[in-house]
Amino acid sequence: MSLELAVQRWPEAKRVCVVGAGTMGGGIAGHLANLGFDVYLLDVDDRAAASGLERVRSSKPPHLFLPEFANRISTGGLDDHHDWLMQADWIVEAVVEKLDVKRELFHRIATTMNPSAMVSTNTSGLQLALLAEGMPDAFRERFVGSHFFNPPRYLKLLELIPAPDTHPLALHAMTRFLEDRVARRVVPAKDTPGFIANRYGMWAMFHAIRTAEKLQMTVEEVDAITGPFLGRPRSGSFRLNDLVGLDIMMDIARNIHERCPHDAHRDVLFAPPSLARLLEKGWLGEKAGQGYYRREGREFMALDLVTFAYRERREPDLPSLKELGRLPLGQRISAALELRDPVGEFLRNHLVPVLQYADHLKSEIAHNVRDIDRVMQWGFGWEAGPFAIIDAVGHEKLGIRSPGKFYAAGAILGFDGEYKPVAPEPDFASIEDFPVVKEAGTFSVRDLGDGVMAIATRSKMGVFTPGLVEELSKELTENEYGPLVLTSEAKVFSAGYDLKFILSCVDSGDWDGLNAGLAAFQGLGEILARHRIVAAVNGFCLGGGWEMATACAATVYGPECTVGLPEAKVGVVPGGGGLARLRVRYQHEPRALAEMALKVNLGMTSVNAEDAKRLGFVRETDRIEPHPDKVLSTAKRMAMEIGTNVEPAFAPLSGPFAGLVEQAQDRARKAGDLTEHDDFIGDRIKAAFGKSQSFQDTLDSERREFLTLCKRALSVARIRHMVENGKPLRN
Repeated sequence: MSLELAVQRWPEAKRVCVVGAGTMGGGIAGHLANLGFDVYLLDVDDRAAASGLERVRSSKPPHLFLPEFANRISTGGLDDHHDWLMQADWIVEAVVEKLDVKRELFHRIATTMNPSAMVSTNTSGLQLALLAEGMPDAFRERFVGSHFFNPPRYLKLLELIPAPDTHPLALHAMTRFLEDRVARRVVPAKDTPGFIANRYGMWAMFHAIRTAEKLQMTVEEVDAITGPFLGRPRSGSFRLNDLVGLDIMMDIARNIHERCPHDAHRDVLFAPPSLARLLEKGWLGEKAGQGYYRREGREFMALDLVTFAYRERREPDLPSLKELGRLPLGQRISAALELRDPVGEFLRNHLVPVLQYADHLKSEIAHNVRDIDRVMQWGFGWEAGPFAIIDAVGHEKLGIRSPGKFYAAGAILGFDGEYKPVAPEPDFASIEDFPVVKEAGTFSVRDLGDGVMAIATRSKMGVFTPGLVEELSKELTENEYGPLVLTSEAKVFSAGYDLKFILSCVDSGDWDGLNAGLAAFQGLGEILARHRIVAAVNGFCLGGGWEMATACAATVYGPECTVGLPEAKVGVVPGGGGLARLRVRYQHEPRALAEMALKVNLGMTSVNAEDAKRLGFVRETDRIEPHPDKVLSTAKRMAMEIGTNVEPAFAPLSGPFAGLVEQAQDRARKAGDLTEHDDFIGDRIKAAFGKSQSFQDTLDSERREFLTLCKRALSVARIRHMVENGKPLRN
């Protein structure tokens, strides 16, 4: 079959064969199963493949959205099930990182694979030119490197590397397939040792260890500096080393060192003394229970780099981190580089060389600087990549020679010193990419194009405060809007309704004010229901946030959403229309409504969007968008097609609803899941569901039961504990 005909089939691929059931192969299989693919997981024999699937089932953090998704994965030995290679639309190789082993496997695949199939390797550093050498033409023209990052479910980056004979048509089609069907952000990389991520990222990781040893700083100090202060994950440097695995780090570093004799900076990749000693002792990090940190119960002991003994973790005394922490990232780094304290000393000795090394490597490993920045953002969790940081701090200050900033409006500075235009990526656009057409104190209105507007809340964690409720209600009542998207400028959609407002009303005894606030919140839900509006949800969609999202005609959920109604954990019941909407949704299914009453009583929330669907928080009109960066664009398309939210007409409950609720509560009570106060909250939920005579009556009942609970000391204690500590109190 010609390549032109083959690539036409790729967008509809359904069956994937992953060869290699180890850590990466299993993780890739789990990710693809989450997306609905039928996955064949092959290894040397049935037992090895089955063991790989068992690791997928038991992995922490979990590879699978729901345990039953493992049923989408079939396992077998390569000899007994080589016909699976013929059936697969895409074959992904993920065996051990040895050139001869991979080449032998590819010869077998080339003679067995479906003539229309895609084929790729997950190698993290072997040269694709050598892997493809001697293979048939039909294999070589569609062969690519598809370097997933571990764990695949959680890291959206994929480095896509062409071999010398990869056809441009295949490369383009594979890029679209990986972005549209596999929920990846694809970064093209050159076929150089370690590609982008390992060549640059591993060098930076080793350099941090060397700098800590040179300056005799503690692992806690370095992790405090190289965590959120630098716009990076909380793991910092040394905890990240443990999570990756010190042996894996050393294998990658050794491979890059051997293959890059031309790199004058490669000696950084020799094992620093502390790493060498840990490897010698077999203290390989998290998987061995100890590395630079040792886990003891829920606590971590830290390795002293001088005595090489573990001791209790010490909170670093670095006041400048707090003093500068509220500044924008570039200003924060720029100011810290001037400090004559451990923070400044570390950044001058570590961050500056790391940024200079990115500039040194850029044309060797990447097609442009943005690709390097994206790899570090999407694969390593950096807030900004090295070149964005250089622009923010100033290349002159960092000793980097450049004719100008690396980024300009709609363009990137090319390696030839000329600016190149950047093609728009509308499917991946974030809310900040769209023009503001109206400013308000608590929200903005942005033009998404095609006649669709977005209303984006601006409160911390997307919390619905009384001020936001009032301004948003006024905006939607006084102005005519066509299709709309409701979202947030925060990293999460909404953590719920304003607990601080509730507590202030309780403390002052302002029951009328609290009732009015809840009524206005319910009213906002009614206003949202009258518009053609879709909620675009990433991160938290909790409590009042879920109530507003479910008032919209539809909701688009990102894959890793925490969704649900946790109000009972803070001593109250949903008071923004959530109970009323659940009541009419399940009114013809008394048993399902009783089970939902228990879920609300337990304050249940999901661990991902598929789990939210299982729990009943996702409606038929809603959609789970598997790509976290496509939630907004998917919501926009849905808003153009959808009408207003039409709730079912209120109907009396049939069957012994109260008895079913009591049975459910009794089971939970015997399991130790409900306290005496939880029982009281459950009775309030049962009353709101069972005694209401209309939709409005249910809304009134919500508020009435909410206020009843706010007058009880145990509920007040829960509210106060959450406001002051950020954690629920079980009393």
